[in-house]
Amino acid sequence: MRAEGQAHIERIEAALALVRQSLDWERALRRLDELDARVQDPALWDDPKQAQAITQEQKRLETAITTVREIESEMSDAIEFVEMGEAEGDDEVVGEGLSSLEGLAERADRDKVQALLSGEADGNDTYIEIHAGAGGTESQDWAEMLFRMYARWAEQRGYKVETVEYQAGDQAGIKSATLLVKGDNAYGYAKTESGVHRLVRISPYDSSARRHTSFSSVWVYPVIDDDIDIEINPADLKIDTYRASGAGGQHINTTDSAVRITHQPTGIVVASQNDRSQHKNRATAMNMLKARLFEREMAEREAAASGEYQEKSDIGWGHQIRSYVLQPYQMVKDLRTGVQSPTPDDVLDGALDPFISAALAQRVTGETVEVEDAE
Repeated sequence: MRAEGQAHIERIEAALALVRQSLDWERALRRLDELDARVQDPALWDDPKQAQAITQEQKRLETAITTVREIESEMSDAIEFVEMGEAEGDDEVVGEGLSSLEGLAERADRDKVQALLSGEADGNDTYIEIHAGAGGTESQDWAEMLFRMYARWAEQRGYKVETVEYQAGDQAGIKSATLLVKGDNAYGYAKTESGVHRLVRISPYDSSARRHTSFSSVWVYPVIDDDIDIEINPADLKIDTYRASGAGGQHINTTDSAVRITHQPTGIVVASQNDRSQHKNRATAMNMLKARLFEREMAEREAAASGEYQEKSDIGWGHQIRSYVLQPYQMVKDLRTGVQSPTPDDVLDGALDPFISAALAQRVTGETVEVEDAE
Protein backbone atom coordinates (compact mmCIF):
# COMPACT_ATOMS: atom_id res chain seq x y z
CA MET A 1 0.00 0.00 0.00
CA ARG A 2 1.36 3.40 -0.99
CA ALA A 3 2.11 5.94 1.73
CA GLU A 4 -0.82 8.11 0.59
CA GLY A 5 -3.25 5.23 0.97
CA GLN A 6 -1.80 4.20 4.32
CA ALA A 7 -2.29 7.74 5.63
CA HIS A 8 -5.97 7.63 4.61
CA ILE A 9 -6.41 4.23 6.28
CA GLU A 10 -4.84 5.44 9.52
CA ARG A 11 -7.10 8.51 9.50
CA ILE A 12 -10.19 6.33 9.01
CA GLU A 13 -9.17 3.84 11.69
CA ALA A 14 -8.46 6.64 14.18
CA ALA A 15 -11.91 8.14 13.58
CA LEU A 16 -13.63 4.77 13.97
CA ALA A 17 -11.68 3.98 17.16
CA LEU A 18 -12.79 7.28 18.66
CA VAL A 19 -16.43 6.59 17.78
CA ARG A 20 -16.27 3.11 19.33
CA GLN A 21 -14.71 4.54 22.46
CA SER A 22 -17.33 7.28 22.75
CA LEU A 23 -20.15 4.77 22.31
CA ASP A 24 -18.60 2.13 24.58
CA TRP A 25 -19.01 -0.23 21.63
CA GLU A 26 -19.97 -3.51 23.31
CA ARG A 27 -22.36 -1.76 25.68
CA ALA A 28 -23.90 0.13 22.75
CA LEU A 29 -24.53 -3.11 20.86
CA ARG A 30 -26.28 -4.63 23.89
CA ARG A 31 -28.26 -1.46 24.49
CA LEU A 32 -29.47 -1.33 20.89
CA ASP A 33 -30.73 -4.92 21.18
CA GLU A 34 -32.63 -3.92 24.35
CA LEU A 35 -34.14 -0.87 22.67
CA ASP A 36 -35.15 -2.85 19.57
CA ALA A 37 -37.02 -5.28 21.83
CA ARG A 38 -38.74 -2.48 23.75
CA VAL A 39 -39.90 -0.74 20.59
CA GLN A 40 -41.61 -3.98 19.54
CA ASP A 41 -43.65 -3.98 22.76
CA PRO A 42 -47.09 -2.38 22.08
CA ALA A 43 -47.34 -1.35 25.75
CA LEU A 44 -44.47 1.09 25.29
CA TRP A 45 -46.74 3.45 23.38
CA ASP A 46 -49.06 3.83 26.38
CA ASP A 47 -46.57 6.48 27.53
CA PRO A 48 -45.87 8.70 24.47
CA LYS A 49 -43.06 10.70 26.14
CA GLN A 50 -41.20 7.58 27.20
CA ALA A 51 -41.76 6.03 23.78
CA GLN A 52 -40.36 9.13 22.08
CA ALA A 53 -37.25 9.11 24.28
CA ILE A 54 -36.62 5.42 23.63
CA THR A 55 -37.10 5.67 19.87
CA GLN A 56 -34.78 8.68 19.73
CA GLU A 57 -32.07 6.78 21.61
CA GLN A 58 -32.63 3.75 19.37
CA LYS A 59 -32.27 5.87 16.24
CA ARG A 60 -29.10 7.56 17.51
CA LEU A 61 -27.39 4.28 18.40
CA GLU A 62 -28.57 2.55 15.23
CA THR A 63 -27.24 5.39 13.07
CA ALA A 64 -23.85 5.45 14.81
CA ILE A 65 -23.37 1.67 14.72
CA THR A 66 -24.51 1.37 11.10
CA THR A 67 -22.16 4.19 10.09
CA VAL A 68 -19.15 2.45 11.65
CA ARG A 69 -19.98 -0.82 9.93
CA GLU A 70 -20.55 0.86 6.57
CA ILE A 71 -17.23 2.71 6.72
CA GLU A 72 -15.39 -0.48 7.74
CA SER A 73 -16.92 -2.36 4.82
CA GLU A 74 -16.23 0.39 2.28
CA MET A 75 -12.65 0.76 3.55
CA SER A 76 -12.08 -2.97 3.11
CA ASP A 77 -13.43 -2.79 -0.46
CA ALA A 78 -11.25 0.23 -1.31
CA ILE A 79 -8.12 -1.43 0.10
CA GLU A 80 -8.83 -4.53 -1.95
CA PHE A 81 -9.31 -2.36 -5.04
CA VAL A 82 -5.95 -0.60 -4.51
CA GLU A 83 -4.12 -3.87 -3.87
CA MET A 84 -5.64 -5.39 -7.01
CA GLY A 85 -4.50 -2.41 -9.07
CA GLU A 86 -1.00 -2.56 -7.61
CA ALA A 87 -0.74 -6.31 -8.33
CA GLU A 88 -1.78 -5.74 -11.95
CA GLY A 89 0.28 -2.58 -12.39
CA ASP A 90 -2.87 -0.61 -13.26
CA ASP A 91 -2.30 2.97 -12.04
CA GLU A 92 -5.83 4.02 -13.01
CA VAL A 93 -7.39 1.40 -10.72
CA VAL A 94 -4.96 2.33 -7.94
CA GLY A 95 -5.89 5.99 -8.35
CA GLU A 96 -9.59 5.22 -8.11
CA GLY A 97 -9.03 3.18 -4.96
CA LEU A 98 -6.93 5.91 -3.33
CA SER A 99 -9.57 8.49 -4.23
CA SER A 100 -12.21 6.29 -2.55
CA LEU A 101 -10.06 6.04 0.59
CA GLU A 102 -9.58 9.82 0.68
CA GLY A 103 -13.33 10.43 0.39
CA LEU A 104 -13.99 7.81 3.04
CA ALA A 105 -11.49 9.48 5.39
CA GLU A 106 -13.32 12.79 5.01
CA ARG A 107 -16.64 11.08 5.68
CA ALA A 108 -15.23 9.32 8.75
CA ASP A 109 -14.09 12.64 10.19
CA ARG A 110 -17.53 14.19 9.66
CA ASP A 111 -19.40 11.22 11.08
CA LYS A 112 -16.98 11.03 14.01
CA VAL A 113 -18.03 14.46 15.23
CA GLN A 114 -21.71 13.57 14.92
CA ALA A 115 -21.17 10.38 16.93
CA LEU A 116 -19.38 12.30 19.67
CA LEU A 117 -22.59 14.22 20.40
CA SER A 118 -24.06 11.69 22.79
CA GLY A 119 -24.39 13.75 25.96
CA GLU A 120 -27.61 14.12 27.89
CA ALA A 121 -28.45 17.54 26.41
CA ASP A 122 -26.29 17.58 23.27
CA GLY A 123 -29.29 17.62 20.94
CA ASN A 124 -30.78 20.72 22.58
CA ASP A 125 -30.79 24.39 21.61
CA THR A 126 -28.18 26.42 23.47
CA TYR A 127 -27.41 29.73 25.11
CA ILE A 128 -24.01 31.33 24.42
CA GLU A 129 -23.20 33.96 27.01
CA ILE A 130 -20.29 36.38 26.51
CA HIS A 131 -18.75 38.70 29.12
CA ALA A 132 -15.99 41.26 28.65
CA GLY A 133 -13.07 40.93 31.05
CA ALA A 134 -11.19 43.70 32.81
CA GLY A 135 -9.72 46.33 30.50
CA GLY A 136 -12.60 48.62 29.56
CA THR A 137 -13.01 49.44 25.89
CA GLU A 138 -10.40 46.93 24.70
CA SER A 139 -12.11 43.93 26.30
CA GLN A 140 -15.58 45.18 25.46
CA ASP A 141 -14.63 45.47 21.78
CA TRP A 142 -13.18 41.93 21.95
CA ALA A 143 -16.40 40.65 23.51
CA GLU A 144 -18.36 42.08 20.60
CA MET A 145 -15.99 40.38 18.13
CA LEU A 146 -16.72 37.06 19.87
CA PHE A 147 -20.45 37.82 19.79
CA ARG A 148 -20.23 38.26 16.01
CA MET A 149 -18.04 35.15 15.63
CA TYR A 150 -20.55 32.86 17.33
CA ALA A 151 -23.49 34.41 15.50
CA ARG A 152 -21.72 33.83 12.17
CA TRP A 153 -20.73 30.27 13.12
CA ALA A 154 -24.34 29.44 14.04
CA GLU A 155 -25.76 31.00 10.88
CA GLN A 156 -23.28 29.07 8.72
CA ARG A 157 -24.53 25.84 10.29
CA GLY A 158 -28.09 26.80 9.42
CA TYR A 159 -29.09 27.53 13.01
CA LYS A 160 -31.51 30.25 14.05
CA VAL A 161 -29.93 32.94 16.23
CA GLU A 162 -31.67 35.30 18.66
CA THR A 163 -30.20 37.94 20.96
CA VAL A 164 -31.62 37.44 24.44
CA GLU A 165 -29.52 40.02 26.29
CA TYR A 166 -27.14 42.76 25.10
CA GLN A 167 -25.40 45.33 27.27
CA ALA A 168 -23.50 47.88 25.20
CA GLY A 169 -20.01 48.97 26.24
CA ASP A 170 -19.24 52.42 27.57
CA GLN A 171 -17.53 53.59 24.36
CA ALA A 172 -17.53 50.58 22.05
CA GLY A 173 -18.27 46.88 22.06
CA ILE A 174 -20.34 45.12 24.72
CA LYS A 175 -20.14 44.46 28.43
CA SER A 176 -22.16 41.27 28.03
CA ALA A 177 -24.52 39.52 25.64
CA THR A 178 -26.41 36.25 25.38
CA LEU A 179 -27.28 34.46 22.15
CA LEU A 180 -29.98 31.82 21.86
CA VAL A 181 -28.97 29.35 19.16
CA LYS A 182 -31.69 27.00 17.89
CA GLY A 183 -31.02 23.87 15.87
CA ASP A 184 -30.17 20.16 16.04
CA ASN A 185 -27.21 19.49 18.35
CA ALA A 186 -26.60 23.21 18.90
CA TYR A 187 -25.50 22.63 22.49
CA GLY A 188 -23.48 19.55 21.61
CA TYR A 189 -21.39 21.48 19.11
CA ALA A 190 -21.03 24.68 21.12
CA LYS A 191 -20.43 23.26 24.61
CA THR A 192 -16.64 23.03 24.31
CA GLU A 193 -16.44 26.79 23.68
CA SER A 194 -16.96 27.63 27.38
CA GLY A 195 -13.89 29.33 28.82
CA VAL A 196 -11.72 32.42 28.53
CA HIS A 197 -10.67 33.67 25.11
CA ARG A 198 -7.66 35.96 24.72
CA LEU A 199 -6.95 38.51 22.00
CA VAL A 200 -3.52 40.00 21.22
CA ARG A 201 -3.44 42.90 18.76
CA ILE A 202 -2.32 46.44 18.07
CA SER A 203 -5.15 48.40 19.63
CA PRO A 204 -7.27 50.59 17.33
CA TYR A 205 -8.07 52.63 20.45
CA ASP A 206 -4.45 53.38 21.39
CA SER A 207 -3.01 56.49 19.73
CA SER A 208 0.49 55.11 20.35
CA ALA A 209 -0.37 51.89 18.45
CA ARG A 210 0.80 49.65 21.27
CA ARG A 211 0.07 45.94 21.53
CA HIS A 212 -2.78 45.06 23.91
CA THR A 213 -4.02 41.79 25.40
CA SER A 214 -7.74 41.48 26.10
CA PHE A 215 -9.88 38.79 27.68
CA SER A 216 -13.52 37.78 27.41
CA SER A 217 -15.32 34.76 28.79
CA VAL A 218 -17.78 32.50 27.03
CA TRP A 219 -20.30 30.36 28.90
CA VAL A 220 -22.37 27.78 27.01
CA TYR A 221 -25.37 25.99 28.51
CA PRO A 222 -28.31 24.05 27.05
CA VAL A 223 -31.93 25.07 26.76
CA ILE A 224 -33.88 22.59 28.87
CA ASP A 225 -37.50 21.53 28.60
CA ASP A 226 -40.21 21.39 31.23
CA ASP A 227 -39.60 17.67 31.83
CA ILE A 228 -36.36 18.49 33.65
CA ASP A 229 -37.18 19.54 37.19
CA ILE A 230 -34.78 22.07 38.73
CA GLU A 231 -35.75 23.23 42.22
CA ILE A 232 -35.05 26.88 42.97
CA ASN A 233 -35.79 28.52 46.30
CA PRO A 234 -37.28 31.99 45.63
CA ALA A 235 -35.48 33.26 48.75
CA ASP A 236 -32.17 32.55 46.99
CA LEU A 237 -32.93 34.98 44.16
CA LYS A 238 -32.08 38.65 43.78
CA ILE A 239 -34.17 40.12 40.97
CA ASP A 240 -33.38 43.50 39.39
CA THR A 241 -35.13 45.35 36.61
CA TYR A 242 -33.51 47.91 34.33
CA ARG A 243 -33.84 49.54 30.96
CA ALA A 244 -32.58 47.53 28.01
CA SER A 245 -29.70 48.95 25.98
CA GLY A 246 -27.65 48.18 22.91
CA ALA A 247 -28.71 46.21 19.86
CA GLY A 248 -32.48 46.48 19.69
CA GLY A 249 -32.59 48.06 23.12
CA GLN A 250 -33.36 51.52 21.79
CA HIS A 251 -36.76 50.18 20.76
CA ILE A 252 -37.69 48.63 24.10
CA ASN A 253 -36.05 50.81 26.75
CA THR A 254 -38.87 53.22 27.56
CA THR A 255 -39.64 51.18 30.71
CA ASP A 256 -37.65 48.98 33.07
CA SER A 257 -38.57 45.86 31.10
CA ALA A 258 -35.22 44.06 31.24
CA VAL A 259 -34.73 41.56 34.07
CA ARG A 260 -31.56 40.36 35.80
CA ILE A 261 -31.68 37.42 38.23
CA THR A 262 -28.85 36.54 40.60
CA HIS A 263 -28.82 33.07 42.17
CA GLN A 264 -27.08 33.98 45.41
CA PRO A 265 -25.87 30.51 46.54
CA THR A 266 -23.93 29.97 43.29
CA GLY A 267 -23.37 33.54 42.12
CA ILE A 268 -24.92 32.72 38.74
CA VAL A 269 -26.35 35.81 37.03
CA VAL A 270 -28.70 35.71 34.03
CA ALA A 271 -30.53 38.49 32.21
CA SER A 272 -33.14 38.93 29.51
CA GLN A 273 -34.22 42.03 27.60
CA ASN A 274 -35.52 40.45 24.42
CA ASP A 275 -39.17 41.33 25.04
CA ARG A 276 -41.07 44.52 25.77
CA SER A 277 -42.85 42.72 28.60
CA GLN A 278 -41.06 42.54 31.95
CA HIS A 279 -43.14 39.46 32.78
CA LYS A 280 -41.93 37.63 29.67
CA ASN A 281 -38.34 38.68 30.26
CA ARG A 282 -38.57 37.39 33.82
CA ALA A 283 -39.88 34.03 32.57
CA THR A 284 -37.04 33.84 30.02
CA ALA A 285 -34.45 34.70 32.66
CA MET A 286 -35.83 32.01 34.99
CA ASN A 287 -35.57 29.45 32.19
CA MET A 288 -31.98 30.56 31.60
CA LEU A 289 -31.20 30.19 35.31
CA LYS A 290 -32.65 26.67 35.36
CA ALA A 291 -30.54 25.85 32.30
CA ARG A 292 -27.38 27.20 33.96
CA LEU A 293 -28.05 25.18 37.12
CA PHE A 294 -28.73 22.07 35.05
CA GLU A 295 -25.49 22.56 33.09
CA ARG A 296 -23.61 23.06 36.37
CA GLU A 297 -25.00 19.80 37.72
CA MET A 298 -24.01 17.95 34.53
CA ALA A 299 -20.50 19.41 34.70
CA GLU A 300 -20.12 18.38 38.34
CA ARG A 301 -21.25 14.83 37.56
CA GLU A 302 -18.90 14.60 34.60
CA ALA A 303 -15.97 16.04 36.56
CA ALA A 304 -16.67 13.84 39.57
CA ALA A 305 -16.34 10.82 37.30
CA SER A 306 -12.88 12.02 36.27
CA GLY A 307 -11.98 13.07 39.81
CA GLU A 308 -11.74 16.79 39.32
CA TYR A 309 -13.94 19.85 39.42
CA GLN A 310 -13.15 23.55 39.24
CA GLU A 311 -15.47 26.48 39.62
CA LYS A 312 -15.67 29.02 36.82
CA SER A 313 -12.43 30.97 37.10
CA ASP A 314 -11.58 34.65 36.88
CA ILE A 315 -11.34 36.24 33.46
CA GLY A 316 -7.59 36.70 33.16
CA TRP A 317 -4.20 35.10 32.65
CA GLY A 318 -3.84 31.37 33.17
CA HIS A 319 -7.43 30.34 32.44
CA GLN A 320 -7.62 30.67 28.67
CA ILE A 321 -8.86 27.99 26.30
CA ARG A 322 -7.81 29.82 23.14
CA SER A 323 -5.55 32.68 22.02
CA TYR A 324 -6.22 34.85 18.98
CA VAL A 325 -3.12 36.75 17.85
CA LEU A 326 -3.65 39.43 15.18
CA GLN A 327 -0.32 41.28 15.59
CA PRO A 328 2.67 41.05 15.32
CA TYR A 329 1.85 37.79 13.50
CA GLN A 330 -1.43 35.97 12.83
CA MET A 331 -2.39 32.78 14.66
CA VAL A 332 -5.31 31.24 16.53
CA LYS A 333 -4.19 28.50 18.92
CA ASP A 334 -6.34 26.27 21.12
CA LEU A 335 -4.51 25.76 24.39
CA ARG A 336 -6.29 22.46 25.15
CA THR A 337 -5.92 20.55 21.90
CA GLY A 338 -3.06 22.28 20.10
CA VAL A 339 -5.21 22.97 17.02
CA GLN A 340 -4.02 26.08 15.18
CA SER A 341 -5.16 28.32 12.37
CA PRO A 342 -2.96 30.87 10.56
CA THR A 343 -6.05 32.79 9.41
CA PRO A 344 -7.68 34.55 12.40
CA ASP A 345 -10.00 36.48 10.08
CA ASP A 346 -11.60 33.20 8.98
CA VAL A 347 -11.96 32.00 12.58
CA LEU A 348 -13.48 35.30 13.68
CA ASP A 349 -15.86 34.97 10.74
CA GLY A 350 -17.19 31.70 12.18
CA ALA A 351 -14.73 28.98 11.02
CA LEU A 352 -14.75 27.17 14.37
CA ASP A 353 -15.46 23.57 13.38
CA PRO A 354 -11.82 22.28 13.49
CA PHE A 355 -11.45 23.60 17.04
CA ILE A 356 -14.82 22.18 18.10
CA SER A 357 -14.12 18.75 16.56
CA ALA A 358 -10.78 18.45 18.35
CA ALA A 359 -12.21 19.55 21.69
CA LEU A 360 -15.08 17.06 21.43
CA ALA A 361 -12.62 14.27 20.63
CA GLN A 362 -10.46 15.24 23.59
CA ARG A 363 -13.43 14.88 25.92
CA VAL A 364 -13.68 11.24 24.89
CA THR A 365 -10.00 10.33 24.91
CA GLY A 366 -9.06 12.40 27.96
CA GLU A 367 -5.72 13.15 26.32
CA THR A 368 -4.10 16.52 26.93
CA VAL A 369 -1.42 18.32 24.97
CA GLU A 370 1.32 20.64 26.06
CA VAL A 371 1.07 23.78 23.96
CA GLU A 372 3.28 26.83 24.11
CA ASP A 373 0.97 29.75 24.55
CA ALA A 374 0.73 32.29 21.73
CA GLU A 375 1.95 35.66 22.89
